[in-house]
Amino acid sequence: MDFWKLVPPSFVAHVAYIHTQYFSVTVSRQLMPSLPIEKILPDLLHQLSTHSSVVLCAEPGAGKTTRVPVALLDASWLRDQKIIMLEPRRLAAQRSAAFISTQLNEKVGGTVGYRIRGDAKVSAETRVEIVTEGILTRLLQHEPELPRVGAIIFDEFHERNIHSDLGLALALDVQSHLRPDLRIVIMSATLDSNAISILLNDAPVVKSTGRNFPVETIYPSQQHVGKIESAVASTLKKVLRDQSGDTIVFLPGQREIRNVEALLRDEGLPGNVVVHSLYGESPPKQQQNALEPAPPGIRKIILSTSIAETSLTINGVRIVIDAGLTRSSRFDPRRGMSGLVTTPVSQASADQRRGRAGREQPGVCYRLWTEEQHAALPQFSPPEILSADLAPLALELARWGAPEGEGLKFLDPPPRAHLAQARGLLQSLGAFDLNGKLSTHGLAMADLPVHPRLSHMMLKAKELGLGALACEVAALLEERDLLRGTRDNDIDVHSRLHTLRNGGGTDQLARARALAQTKRLCKMIGVSYSLTSDERAGILLALAYPERIAKRRGERYQLASGTLGQLPERSLLSRKEFLAVGDVDGVASEVKIFLAEGIEEEDIRTVFVAQLETHDQVEWSSREQAVVARRVTKLGAIVISETSLTSDESKIRAAMIVGIREMGLISLPWSKESLSIRSRSEWLRLGGFVPDDWPDLSDENLLATLEGWLSPFLNGVTRPAHLAKLDLTKIISAQFSYVQLTLLNRVAPMHITVPTGSHIPLDYSSGKEPILAVRLQEMFGESESPAVVGGKVKVLLHLLSPAQRPLVVTADLASFWRNAYADVRKEMRGRYPKHYWPEDPMSAEPTRRKKK
Repeated sequence: MDFWKLVPPSFVAHVAYIHTQYFSVTVSRQLMPSLPIEKILPDLLHQLSTHSSVVLCAEPGAGKTTRVPVALLDASWLRDQKIIMLEPRRLAAQRSAAFISTQLNEKVGGTVGYRIRGDAKVSAETRVEIVTEGILTRLLQHEPELPRVGAIIFDEFHERNIHSDLGLALALDVQSHLRPDLRIVIMSATLDSNAISILLNDAPVVKSTGRNFPVETIYPSQQHVGKIESAVASTLKKVLRDQSGDTIVFLPGQREIRNVEALLRDEGLPGNVVVHSLYGESPPKQQQNALEPAPPGIRKIILSTSIAETSLTINGVRIVIDAGLTRSSRFDPRRGMSGLVTTPVSQASADQRRGRAGREQPGVCYRLWTEEQHAALPQFSPPEILSADLAPLALELARWGAPEGEGLKFLDPPPRAHLAQARGLLQSLGAFDLNGKLSTHGLAMADLPVHPRLSHMMLKAKELGLGALACEVAALLEERDLLRGTRDNDIDVHSRLHTLRNGGGTDQLARARALAQTKRLCKMIGVSYSLTSDERAGILLALAYPERIAKRRGERYQLASGTLGQLPERSLLSRKEFLAVGDVDGVASEVKIFLAEGIEEEDIRTVFVAQLETHDQVEWSSREQAVVARRVTKLGAIVISETSLTSDESKIRAAMIVGIREMGLISLPWSKESLSIRSRSEWLRLGGFVPDDWPDLSDENLLATLEGWLSPFLNGVTRPAHLAKLDLTKIISAQFSYVQLTLLNRVAPMHITVPTGSHIPLDYSSGKEPILAVRLQEMFGESESPAVVGGKVKVLLHLLSPAQRPLVVTADLASFWRNAYADVRKEMRGRYPKHYWPEDPMSAEPTRRKKK
């Protein structure tokens, strides 16, 4: 019987389709080594023939990056159009293009090419363009219909780069309204496939199971203690002893890489071991050496940041050591600044790193955290869109015609507060008109491939006749510091401009990139690149970062944003009254200034005249340590000029309250009596011995309510010295009613009278039992421990020696006399023979004196 007569026609057609699609691909392309991804390519091709979007999940090392775009090239729906594949990192884009081209026996720029910022290798024959950063967004903004593009592949989408999130939102919008034939493929080894499938209108999910080679995962028996670099170095020793093959170590940043390198140098390595470092800004030759196979007989150790986490097969690597940390920029919309933070990796990132070990042979992964800690890690890394500077995104959304992201499909919408802050910045830069629409200036800003701050600076500088200088400054701000590691106290833009123009510095690659970018930017804004005076570089920096214009305030600088900035020691800029700050680091109220230039007050008044505000002000001056009344002209939080004024008493009291909060409660003239009232009252309140309406005299509440309890007593007080006249015992007592104050003194007395008649103060500050520190001899004849709160709480006795040192701590005096006193007497009577140590303390007379 003919088998095919029994098979349904639909199945026959499906098999024929798969055969023609997949067989044509495999025959037309050079044969490549078998990879797990190839098992699901027929299913992927079939799904894309019937669906506009597909989600592809494949484990690290399965081959999705290098196989999928090639497999799609001969699909009938592509019709000789191009494929755009988005990679999250420049190195991954370049390496992927090079690897695929080698497999096709071609050069990069043939069938497969790449486009990254400042570099491109494509030609008329290019069918697969691997792009990164904002390249896809720019393509969509300039030609939304995407002519000659049939598919967009988002590789390693689990990293949730803000560019990929925006690119996907725009691509889905194009697919929905302009190009229903456009195919979109989302790929990753670790992602929430269900959520993405729903975002893509219930797109089918294709899964590739299995990896090229198994990877053993080894956890430590307990959490390491101390710096992570030491744990890495000790693990490397174990690896070199117990394992074979090359090793890649994942560290959070360059500082840790340098520290591990130093440890390895100090401890010594076998002669056949070579150490490489790999990070985003490392020179191409250094990257090439790290990624190429080691010579025969040589073992390679690669110290890498997360740059090698995805999309890269590193020849020879079968061992991974993962420090479990990552460093990223986190934006604080309140301060308008980003700071680098180090956080634990997610489980997804850890799996990606682990996968580097199983690309070419069975591998092993050493994780420097426990299995219990791993289970507590977040499943996925937080998307960048939730914590990044959204100014570039806000500008792109406005250009797209959806300023608030309306109508666009985001897996995680940009936070409203962050987006509002970004739009506020763009508004201040003139990117929007009065109706909130993109202005002519804003459209020109969006056309420049730099951060909106820099595009604004360049356009305004051109009006001032400083266009070429602005392009140099913009290129420097985008590039790695040309003087990194030379002189830590040299943070001047002037020095960087000199290095850019004349050579020198530590990073010639960065200098070359900055020069090339300068020339590109000059061409874009229509100015010729010529060397001009850099005396006004400060005003250009201020145009880009107006909220970082700073004025000297003691040994620090007050930024217009309100943040304090600190210069390096011995910086020549410390002589300047005003600074324009270009780069800072820190996420607190005080930051370190890494790049700045002096700026003249005249330039501030001329260029920022619309932002200057003049008003009368009564405030506390931290610098003068006094309340000052003045008429001030300000730019944000900094004072450009001021003149003295007279003011009313209520405003002066309010300003003094601010000063007291700044100085703290310690600035007030506390007496023993006032402190006693506070400690006794708080002991009663926190112990639950008093009603709920009892006064709260905690530091936190007293500081928060200064206006209520202290302000009425501050008439005529304008500086700390005036506070000495305050009677805090009277002021604090005024917080109690007569009944409450009577109760306080009765149930929590300030003193206790001991058998000798001495009035000994009680210490309530421990928060537990009140403490009575009294000489042992003064308690003779007393059989019961004193008590407070009507006998409910026994006092803790610190019975002192003649030298006023505690001999015994007890709340049960009778038990002490019966059980422990004899031993104390035996030891003390020889040490203090002039003092009274009777055999029977219960019948002895209490005394404050020595023996007669």
